[in-house]
Amino acid sequence: MPEAPGTPAPAEDYSFSRRGRSATAIMAAGGWLAALLVLWQLLDAALWLVILLALPVLPAIADLIRNPLSGLKISRNRIEWFTGKLTGQAQLDEIDRVRFDTRWDFSVRATLILKSGKRIRLPQEATPPHAEADAEFQLRGIRTERHHFTAF
Repeated sequence: MPEAPGTPAPAEDYSFSRRGRSATAIMAAGGWLAALLVLWQLLDAALWLVILLALPVLPAIADLIRNPLSGLKISRNRIEWFTGKLTGQAQLDEIDRVRFDTRWDFSVRATLILKSGKRIRLPQEATPPHAEADAEFQLRGIRTERHHFTAF
C-alpha cells in the first residue's frame, strides 16, 4: 500500500554491537594492575592489601578473557538487546519515552519507560553512544529525555 504524501518513510533497522575486549578496557585493567605493582614493589605495601585492591579488577579481566558480545537492535516495531546470557525486548508502540541519565562517573544509562509505567533499564554494555541512540529513537517518533547527574 503506497504511503500518503508527506508521511515520513519508515526508519531502517538499526543495529549496534560491541565486544567486551576493547583498548579502553585493556588500558584501564593494565593501569590498575601497574599501580598495584608499584604499590607493592616500590612502596612496600602489605601483600594482603594489594590482593584486596586487586579484587575490583577481576571482572574486567574476566571480560577481557571471555570477550562477550553485547548489542541492541531497533526494528520497525520492536527493540531487542542482548549481553552475555541476558536478552530482552519491547514493542516500540509500548514505549512512552526513553530516559538518558548521565551518572556521576559520566556514563549514560538508558531506561525505557513504557506506557504502563513500567521501567526497563537497558544494559549499559548493550547501549550505543547516547547521541546515536537518541537520534534513532527520535527517528521512530519516540520521545527522549536527558537528565544529568542524578543520584537515583
